[in-house]
Amino acid sequence: MDIIFGILIPFIGSTLGVSSVFFMKNKLNKKAEIILLSFAAGVMIAASIWSLILPSIDISAQSQVIIWWPTTVGFLIGIVFLLFIDKIICKMGISKKISCKKDLLMMIIAVTLHNIPEGIAVGVAFAGAISPESPVTMMQAIILAIGVAIQNYPEGAIVSMPLRNEGLSTKKAFFYGVLSSIVEPIASIITICLTSIVVPILPYLLAFAAGAMFYVVINELIPETNKNDGLFGTLGFTFGFLIMMILDITLG
Repeated sequence: MDIIFGILIPFIGSTLGVSSVFFMKNKLNKKAEIILLSFAAGVMIAASIWSLILPSIDISAQSQVIIWWPTTVGFLIGIVFLLFIDKIICKMGISKKISCKKDLLMMIIAVTLHNIPEGIAVGVAFAGAISPESPVTMMQAIILAIGVAIQNYPEGAIVSMPLRNEGLSTKKAFFYGVLSSIVEPIASIITICLTSIVVPILPYLLAFAAGAMFYVVINELIPETNKNDGLFGTLGFTFGFLIMMILDITLG
């Protein structure tokens, strides 16, 4: 039950963001968006360190390999994988921040592709939590899922509001927004189902998930929060990081 609830947390965050199309006449307030995104960035970095990178190092220390090797390799592969996903999205000529005047379907596909690695990251964390050989705890996995959910809220609004502005009905904008985020729990479930394959390479996969998270933060969240006044972005990131660090150390 904890696992089912846990993998649904990011989807709930996305759905809440998408549902803003029902009660927001205009797009998300810029300051509120910056605070939410920067807070999410701090949460994701802290969760990646304590719930993914450090457990990856702990597992590596118990095996007959160079301690830093699996974590380094997995982290780099996570970065490269997200770069590859972004290249695919760029070739489509669509970004999830761009209005969907030309092709609504392509925009939805682009957002869907981007959400898959986040679902994998959450799935890897829960796969580690249910493995007796892993130092990852269930609470750490849930905390990581909460971090992704916080990030998904403003992104959900960013997806659904342009769809509504381009002439889709409120219900259709909500439906397509939810459709683009449903891949996250699906990717998480598939990853968990492959636990027997995942566990032997768990340190690599934990680091891979961390690399993917870092890429999202560095490439998307931080630039977005620094377009205007950097004060709100800095404060949001700081509080997000500290709160998640305290929760992870205390509860994890």
